[in-house]
Amino acid sequence: MLSKVKGAFILIAVLLILVTSSLGGAVLDRLYKIKILDQFIGRSGEGVRIGETDQRLVKEESVVIEVAEEVSPSVVTVSIQTPRRRVLDFSPFGGFQQRIEGGADQDIGSGFIVSEDGLIITNKHVVSSDGTYKVITNDEKEYGVEKISRDPSNDIAVLKINPSAVSGQVLKPVKLGDSSNLKVGQFVIAIGTALGEFRHTVTTGVISGLGRGITAGSYYEGYVEKLDDVIQTDAAINPGNSGGPLLNSSGQVIGISVAVAADAQNIGFAIPVNVVKTALEEFNKTGSFSGKAFLGVEYQMISRQSAIMNDLPQGAYVVNIVDGSPADLAGIEADDIIIKIAGERLADQENGLSDVIKNKKPGDKVEIEIFREDKTLTLTATLSEYEE
Repeated sequence: MLSKVKGAFILIAVLLILVTSSLGGAVLDRLYKIKILDQFIGRSGEGVRIGETDQRLVKEESVVIEVAEEVSPSVVTVSIQTPRRRVLDFSPFGGFQQRIEGGADQDIGSGFIVSEDGLIITNKHVVSSDGTYKVITNDEKEYGVEKISRDPSNDIAVLKINPSAVSGQVLKPVKLGDSSNLKVGQFVIAIGTALGEFRHTVTTGVISGLGRGITAGSYYEGYVEKLDDVIQTDAAINPGNSGGPLLNSSGQVIGISVAVAADAQNIGFAIPVNVVKTALEEFNKTGSFSGKAFLGVEYQMISRQSAIMNDLPQGAYVVNIVDGSPADLAGIEADDIIIKIAGERLADQENGLSDVIKNKKPGDKVEIEIFREDKTLTLTATLSEYEE
């Protein structure tokens, strides 16, 4: 009996020693930063626990997978079939050689569905060529493009397809987000037909810059447009991605992929989605886009330094006037210097003549302050619609 009591006492004592040692070790570890328990207990305020980084990576992967699965049915490939034509090439070894161009379908860009009745957003430069266009959804269903509406003020176009052209097919619109509160470093996802070959390619990155100014298109493609206030991202955007969506981690479109810097690595650009929403609102009201405002002057901006050196006001020096244009009808002449339009003073960089005109609409009446032969005159012009 006595031996059993002693045995029980010894067992209890051993357990107490083990518990006390464990608690004491934990206290010392926390107080004196002895790292014997770091693999079991995270240290408050000192980085992350082992396994937490892995969990973050898994969470990020899950976000990308969920967004790709959710949005891919709304992303389309834009394809064109150009007319067949004969082309003669000169060869120094065999004279002229004949070949056939066109006649086959070619994937040229991307787009995304914005309405169940068949409206698709893409870039204007994607659909700038003559030919027959169609779009292909991620399940390889093909739709002919019935109508193309191009926004003259932005690199945006709206394509119209007929959803009932494919039996049993239901179009799924994307969710449009808000680009007014974007932050540098924000996680983004791009989906599109990379290189005009790899459909529904998914790439990821962050917003690496905001408020950039770029030139979209290519002089070699016959289409160039200056775009302001675009989103810069390091998500891979290749030729063919143009017109596809740039998405946030909630799967909302925050921009349209529009261009890639060919001479740099990991720099792509996107038009903010709020520009698209404004254009789409106008399109839904009228069924078309209002034209670009036109004044009708050829000009050169006078820099502040040149103005000071030549004792002239800063503004737009008029080189030539288009006959019958609003400028011509208003009485503007060559050698005039346009100082203000609609109360806005012109500057060579921050606020040029084109910057003011592009924010106006055809039919707007504007007061124009000019400098002519040491006199300041105020004229009134009614802007017309620019015709390409």
